[in-house]
Amino acid sequence: MSTLAALNFQNAASPLMEQLIFFHDHSMTILILIITIVGYNIISTYTNINIDQHMLESQPLELFWTIVPSFILVFIGLPSIRLLYLLDEVYQPSITIKTIGHQWYWSYEYSDFLNLEFDSYMIPVNESADFNFRLLDVDNRTVIPFNTQVRTLISAADVLHSWTVPALGVKADAVPGRLNQVNFYSNRPGLFFGQCSEICGANHSFMPISIESVPPSIFIKWVKKMSD
Repeated sequence: MSTLAALNFQNAASPLMEQLIFFHDHSMTILILIITIVGYNIISTYTNINIDQHMLESQPLELFWTIVPSFILVFIGLPSIRLLYLLDEVYQPSITIKTIGHQWYWSYEYSDFLNLEFDSYMIPVNESADFNFRLLDVDNRTVIPFNTQVRTLISAADVLHSWTVPALGVKADAVPGRLNQVNFYSNRPGLFFGQCSEICGANHSFMPISIESVPPSIFIKWVKKMSD
């Protein structure tokens, strides 16, 4: 989860998020290198008296700064395209969860099990226990087994919402009258928080998402408990 004064991404909890973070680092390395070189050249141009500041054209220079950026764009574009296809890749899911956004809470339905559906509301500050995370914890967490492909079907009942869990690399719009589909895979147990990422009204900031990734044996016990 995000911590105070954090400047980096949340710790990845899925292979896809690990690759997204790696792509971010790859792109930032290239951008910092470009900024450093351009900044150095600008400073050198205005401080070095031996440079001809009135040069109007240079064919070799124009050829250089046309070809080199093209290669740089290829180095950024190829992994980006690969990740775009991976984000839309649909694997055979073991579990399907239907998620519906409301003003201002989430409803979940486990389609593979009978009578397993619930609403998930944020726990208000005045009702929060000492062990709850402020403005992030909910009364009913969404429980998933780790090392399992999970498919989420996302929609909304009223206005636009967005179901987002950064640690899992998941973000999808919840649109009334339309189903969006995302697949994700948690590779470790843990508690992962997200929030609605589409402005949806006065309490937009108060509809968090809480995903609890547990071993399959504990998940089965939870399913039996919730179905009773």
